Amino acid sequence: MITWMQRHKKWLIITIWISTIAFIGAGFVGWGQYKYGSNASAVAKVGDVAISMSELQKAYSRLYQQYNQMLQGNFDEEKEKQFGLQKQALQQLIQQALLVNLAKSYDLMVSDVELFRVIKSQQVFYKNGAFDKETYKQVLSQNRMTPKEYEKGLRRELLIQKAIKLLPVKASENEAKILDTLLSIADKINYKILSENMITIKPTEQELKAFWEGLKDNFMTDVSYEINFVKQALISKTYDDATIAKYYKENKMHFKDAEGKILPLEKAKTAVIQELNAKASKDAALRTYIAFKKGKLDQNIKKETLTLSQSNNPLGAAALKKIAALSATKPYAKPILINDTYYIIELVKTNPAVPKSYEAAKAEILPLYLKQKRKEKLLALANSSADTFIGKTTDYITVSSVDAINGLSKEEAGEFLQKLFTTNKKKAFIILKDGKIVLYNILEQKLLNNKNSNESDVIARLKSTLFSEGLMKTLQSKYKTEIFIQGL
Repeated sequence: MITWMQRHKKWLIITIWISTIAFIGAGFVGWGQYKYGSNASAVAKVGDVAISMSELQKAYSRLYQQYNQMLQGNFDEEKEKQFGLQKQALQQLIQQALLVNLAKSYDLMVSDVELFRVIKSQQVFYKNGAFDKETYKQVLSQNRMTPKEYEKGLRRELLIQKAIKLLPVKASENEAKILDTLLSIADKINYKILSENMITIKPTEQELKAFWEGLKDNFMTDVSYEINFVKQALISKTYDDATIAKYYKENKMHFKDAEGKILPLEKAKTAVIQELNAKASKDAALRTYIAFKKGKLDQNIKKETLTLSQSNNPLGAAALKKIAALSATKPYAKPILINDTYYIIELVKTNPAVPKSYEAAKAEILPLYLKQKRKEKLLALANSSADTFIGKTTDYITVSSVDAINGLSKEEAGEFLQKLFTTNKKKAFIILKDGKIVLYNILEQKLLNNKNSNESDVIARLKSTLFSEGLMKTLQSKYKTEIFIQGL
C-alpha cells in the first residue's frame, strides 16, 4: 500500500501531467479540407497572404453544414449568431494563412508533380477504375469551381500540411515513464453522489418577488413593431411559344439535369414557365412597392396592419430581421416572399423593450430561483456531510476507470476522476459541471503494474496541441493581420 501522497516525491510533476491531459480529449489541432475560390476582393490579409470573400463564404458554408448535421437539421439563423459562425470561419482562414506565411518563410513549396499526384489519387475523379480528366472537370463544375480554383486551393492545403510537419511531436523516454506512472496510480475510495433532485424548494411569493427585484432589468419585453403591409400573390400566366423560346435561349444555363447538362427546350419548358411566372410576380410586387411608397396604391389593394415581435412573429425570422432594420426615415421594405406571397411592408412604429412586471416575468423567474436555491442547499449539504457520509466503496480505480463510478455517466466519471487525481485532499467533495457533487474518501492507494502501450501516441497528441497553441500565438505576433470586413 502507498499512503496518501507522503511517499510521492515527484507528485508535483505528475499533477501537472494530469492537469494537462484534459487537452487530449479535445484532440490534436487539425486542419480540414479547404478549397479556395475566386479573385474576389480581400476581406482580410495576414502577412503576405490575402483572404478573399469567396474563401470566407465557402469556409462559412462548410461550418454551417457541420453544425446543422450535428444538430440534426435544427441549426437556424439564431443559433448561427450564438455560435458566431462568420467569425469562426474567418479565424480558421486566418490560422491557415499564418501557416502559409510560415511555410513560405522556410521556402517550402508544392511542385506540380506533387499536386497532380494527389489529384489523381482522389476516387471522386475516377471513371472505370482510373482518373478521368472529363470526370474531374465535371465534378468541379457541379460544385461551381474551375480546375484552376481547385488546384490553387489544394496547392495551399498541401503547403499547410508541410508546415504542420514541422511540429515536434515525438515522445521522450522520460515523458513516457511519467505518463505510465500517472495512469498506474490507483485509489480505493468511498464515495456518495449528491444531485439537485435531492433538494426540495417551496418558495413563497415574497421570496420570489425579492428575487425578481434584484434581477428585474434582466427580464425585458420584446421589441415590437407596428406595421402596415399589402400583399402580392404569385402570378400564373399563359405564355406563347415565342416568349418561352426567347427566355430559354437567354437563360438556358438555368436549366440543367442532375449531371449538369443543359436540358433541351422541350424538357425544360415547365421550369421556364415557372421562372417567367416568378419574374412576373416579382415585377408586379416591385410596382406595388413603388406605388405604396408614393401613396398611390390601387384602391382595390387592401392595406393590413400587424404588430409583431420575436415571440409573436407570423411572418418569420427573415421578415422580422428586415423590419428591424427599417426606421422612421426609411420605413418601407422591398417585397419579401413569404409562403408564395410577396409582402410589401411599411414600419409605423417601433416599441422599445421595457422591464416586465412581476406577474409577466414570474414564469421565467421561478426556474432560475429554484436552480440557484437548490445549488446553494446542495453545497451546504456537501459541506455538512463531507466528514461523516457513508457511501459506496470501489475497487482500485485509476484516472481512466470511467465505468467504475456507479451513478455517473462516462463523461461525468471522467471529469470526477480527473479532478480526484489532481487533488491533495484525502477526504472532501468535487463539484461537477452539471451541478452534481461527489463526496469522496480515499481509503487506500497503490501503484498497478499495468503497462500502457499507447502512451507515446497520447504524449504526441498532447505535445502537438500545446505546441500548436504556442505556435499560433508566435505567428500572430510575427505576421500582421488586417480585417477589412466590419463586425468580424
